[in-house]
Amino acid sequence: MAAKTAETRWFIRPKPNPHARLRLFCLPYAGGGASVFRSWSNFLPQDLEVCAVQLPGRENRIREQPFRHISGLIQILTEIIKPYLNLPFALFGHSMGAIVAFELARRIRHAYGLKATHLFVASHIAPHIPSPEALYRLLDASFIEELRMYDGIPELLLKEKELMQLLLPTIRADFAINETYVYSDEEPLECPISAFGGLHDPKVSSDYLTPWREHTRGAFNQHILPGNHFFLQSSKELLLKMIAEGLANTLCQTDGVNG
Repeated sequence: MAAKTAETRWFIRPKPNPHARLRLFCLPYAGGGASVFRSWSNFLPQDLEVCAVQLPGRENRIREQPFRHISGLIQILTEIIKPYLNLPFALFGHSMGAIVAFELARRIRHAYGLKATHLFVASHIAPHIPSPEALYRLLDASFIEELRMYDGIPELLLKEKELMQLLLPTIRADFAINETYVYSDEEPLECPISAFGGLHDPKVSSDYLTPWREHTRGAFNQHILPGNHFFLQSSKELLLKMIAEGLANTLCQTDGVNG
């Protein structure tokens, strides 16, 4: 029953794959839900299973209180993810999800002695660089103006006051997770890190992505794709092609046993 609860509440598997040799855990951007990754299995290797993380406060968990600090979120994710670590795993995180994926990889290593096979991060500054903003503290009107700059929420939706009042608490809480994050020094990860950015991202330039190389003893790759902060939508197929290439290399090196 516990596994079923974890699956339905925390992990959405668009295409459950009993023959999978690798799991890819996907963590969304601020305000985003598991549905962002619904079609990803169609573009990735067949012996891989996509597990989209569904955080409280959105989609089918809209009535639940969102987390505002990363420590509590990482603690519960580390506990609830354990049954799904029976296969080698990789992580992908976009924007706020990138820092959560990074910290989750570190905590899993510490708690269970298991190492991610690959960490994919997108649209987020390297973790040791302090956030230059505290947008989560802004009043609603100013906060919405900042959201416009990211160009991830349709203008028609931004103008729907009642709907935005429903969505803003979760988006603001996610921004708080991101902007109050404090990096703690630790041994670099052993797995490769691939960092992705949007060519026209007004918030995360290439210079902010390059320092991610300091957080791995493995290979580091950096890719700038067409689009803005939400290039994972406009350049989805190109992004997934690059992720598939990285995961294909991993699959060639594993026999299905997580070491």
